[in-house]
Amino acid sequence: MTKNTADNSNGNPNNKDVARPSIARRGLLYIVSSPSGAGKTTLARRVLAADDNIEMSVSVTTRQPRPGETDGVDYHFVDHATFEGMKERGELLEWARVFDNFYGTPHAPVENAIRQGKDVLFDIDWQGAQQLSGKMPGDVVRVFVLPPSGDVLEGRLKSRAQDPADVVAKRMAAASSEISHWPEYDYVIVNSEIEQSTAAALAILSAERLKRARLLGLSDFVRKLQSAL
Repeated sequence: MTKNTADNSNGNPNNKDVARPSIARRGLLYIVSSPSGAGKTTLARRVLAADDNIEMSVSVTTRQPRPGETDGVDYHFVDHATFEGMKERGELLEWARVFDNFYGTPHAPVENAIRQGKDVLFDIDWQGAQQLSGKMPGDVVRVFVLPPSGDVLEGRLKSRAQDPADVVAKRMAAASSEISHWPEYDYVIVNSEIEQSTAAALAILSAERLKRARLLGLSDFVRKLQSAL
């Protein structure tokens, strides 16, 4: 928690540097999903850059790295045999097959982070979101990102020049099915302008951190406050 150095609303002119009480909080799982090209990865990176108390969940995947991607930073790139072994040993919190490749979330680092009050951001599809919601329902916050139009979505897929034309066509064909899952999410952001979308995503994060159920030390704080009155 940070100090409130400007709040003198209680009328005490000497109260210029009152520390906010430290209340323990369980971290949350901040899920961002969208059809390919709608901007979830860009949005996720901007949230990470703007907030020091949220970290990226680094997924494992069997797909090949794209230009500029780094193993261990963007993804853990593994072969199919390694991925299957992780599944069989129960090391994945969720996994899904997307466009002939497999993606999954290692369980241990996620659980360790939220126990320490750190938030974890997930750039995953609706299948992964469903699995996380089923296993850790009280911890998830789900945000679905929509493009402003189909033409914009197609333009974004083509402009990033990371996939051949047949893959772009496959992603466009799958977009309608992916978008059909938007009612399963807690929040929806129409990503027309990235600055506004980032502000919305950060506002959601701030509000969810204040939910009473996540403030594990709130009961103790209230009891101490009452006993001092």
